[in-house]
Amino acid sequence: LKNRTKKEFQPLLCFSRLISEVKPDIISMENVKGLIKYPVFKKFIKNLEENGYYYDYKIVDTSDYGVPQKRIRLVLLASKLGEIKLINKTHKNKKTVRNVIGYLDPINDGESNEKDPLHHARKLSPLNKKRIVATKLNGGNSKNWPERLQLSCHIKETGKSYRSTVYGRMKWDEPSPTMTTQCIGLGNGRFGHPEQNRAISLREAALLQTFPKYYKFYDPKKKIITSDVARFIGNAVPVRLGQIIAKSINKHLENI
Repeated sequence: LKNRTKKEFQPLLCFSRLISEVKPDIISMENVKGLIKYPVFKKFIKNLEENGYYYDYKIVDTSDYGVPQKRIRLVLLASKLGEIKLINKTHKNKKTVRNVIGYLDPINDGESNEKDPLHHARKLSPLNKKRIVATKLNGGNSKNWPERLQLSCHIKETGKSYRSTVYGRMKWDEPSPTMTTQCIGLGNGRFGHPEQNRAISLREAALLQTFPKYYKFYDPKKKIITSDVARFIGNAVPVRLGQIIAKSINKHLENI
């Protein structure tokens, strides 16, 4: 967020203006945690106050609410009807990668499962295939690689801290890292499969975002565009978090 411009915050400003015009009874918002530090967020809160809203916001780890990924987000609820807040944590025992994708059929990079076209893994370059093979199973990262496979930027002192954040494998018995629009790319985060030599598939990413297994994301009559589906999955609010927000609003309305 350090280099964010006013233009990039435009959606929040538009949302604030829409609230002033429509004055809905209930408001919900999910965003990156860093937003809380910026003047635009303070302006947003001031606008809620000026329009007579009760509000509550907090930084949450969505894995505390049944989302099988460590996804830290700002969640805000507001109401004209009275005090409102997110319900208490629902999962002391967090859902893990194994719980969610461990049952899926194994596939190779560049392949799709015959029964589910979305269980498709992006094809790796020959070099990246060597890298994932050299990566320790169940949580390994580029620190395991021989020097010939290392990236030049990682060899530099300034790049050493990134060696555990990209080209890594997920851990079976922990929540996954945060899903992004690049979540099926091996070099874009710790998106390597815990034991298969590939990055996670579109279906695996969708399941980690808590979409139902039957969700299609595309018109069956058209060709799947992998990057478009990945962007849809990564940009989404996890379905389970949406349910938690809905339960919070419902509880609030029952108490009015």
